[in-house]
Amino acid sequence: MEPRSSGLQRLVREVAKFGAVGGVGVLVNLGVFNLVRHVSDLPVVRASIIATVVAIAFNYVGFRYWTYRDRDKNGRTRELTLFLMFSAIGLVIENGVLFLATYGFGWDSPLQSNIFKFLGIGVATLFRFWSYRTWVFRTMPAREAVARAESILEQESRKPAPQQRVP
Repeated sequence: MEPRSSGLQRLVREVAKFGAVGGVGVLVNLGVFNLVRHVSDLPVVRASIIATVVAIAFNYVGFRYWTYRDRDKNGRTRELTLFLMFSAIGLVIENGVLFLATYGFGWDSPLQSNIFKFLGIGVATLFRFWSYRTWVFRTMPAREAVARAESILEQESRKPAPQQRVP
């Protein structure tokens, strides 16, 4: 198989996993949004921000431990900081669309709010996919992976061979 098709297959798998985690995250986001709007008197954008924060927490766990589990795990503090920073930008994009529809155009019915929340999620998802795969969950550099594998092999070769008993 050509290296190009192998890279394309990896990208397709990555997009599918990102989409699966993100799809459940959208359901979490919309579910929490509608629940908060139903049980409280919070303004629509505040309810949406709460829902987005809950979905961000859910998505981090899904991305770290499923979608990008094979990615570099060094520097978790850096990873989480970048994830939160890019997620905050996504939060502004997502809720900016809802804010504009609600307060700019007066579209505030439950159906309209859900449509524009969903549209905002879609726009923010494009940004999040690019930023997460580029900056947050980076692929491990080949040199580093080879050095790590060589050090493991070297450690294994230093261990004494197990003694076998002859019956």
